[in-house]
Amino acid sequence: MLRDITLGQYYQTDSLLHRLDPRVKIVGTFAYIISLFLFRNITIYLIAGLWLFAMIRLSKVPFRFMVKGLKPVIMILLVTVICNVLFTKGTPVFSFWKITITDEGLKMALFMTIRFVMLIIGSTLMTLTTTPNQLTDALESLLSPLNKLHVPVHEISMMMAIALRFIPILMEETDKIMKAQLARGADFESGNMFKRVKAMLPLLVPLFVSAFRRANDLAMAMEARCYRGGEGRTKMKPLIYKNTDRRAYLCILVYLVVLIVGGFIGKRLPL
Repeated sequence: MLRDITLGQYYQTDSLLHRLDPRVKIVGTFAYIISLFLFRNITIYLIAGLWLFAMIRLSKVPFRFMVKGLKPVIMILLVTVICNVLFTKGTPVFSFWKITITDEGLKMALFMTIRFVMLIIGSTLMTLTTTPNQLTDALESLLSPLNKLHVPVHEISMMMAIALRFIPILMEETDKIMKAQLARGADFESGNMFKRVKAMLPLLVPLFVSAFRRANDLAMAMEARCYRGGEGRTKMKPLIYKNTDRRAYLCILVYLVVLIVGGFIGKRLPL
């Protein structure tokens, strides 16, 4: 399960998405996430699904590798679906005892599932095709106007990149500790929920110790390199827009226009 978490990992390959400016990918990802919440009908999700499928093909990342990242959030998805089906009021479709399933609840569960899956895969696609250093530079560049308001943009971007980079590291560390505890006779699967939570303590304590140790080593390394924030710092590889990046921005704009038009058309459909 822990190895199935793909958020924060980078998939090394040569593709059009990998070569794009990271600012384009961040803007495109946010535009895609926002587009999923603009309307709620099948037309919108068909357009968004086709766009996501095209981006996956361009990234050359195996689709099975991306779907694997959905496994850790299946329980959250199931709880969301059950809550929408059971607690959404509307036209009854099925009733048993005190449980009433409505047509509106089924539609809401369907839309939430599609939206959730697309959101996870779309966000993962950005991290799979962008290195943490590129994300840091892109966030700093996009948020640079906030420097005039004395917002520590560089520090914020650095913290976000470090947190994102530590996700796969901590997952790998958790996997190693879990295997070591299993070799010592620990049992994480049997028993009720309270016993399972109690069994996780031998896993959480060394994990937190390891995380604090890594954080301390990182802080000492940054101090040893005289890191004092972003003021006056230069970049080894400055971000420069190319013609491909400008065409990518145009494609994002066309996607949003098509989505908005499709959303208004989809309102006239029964679903």
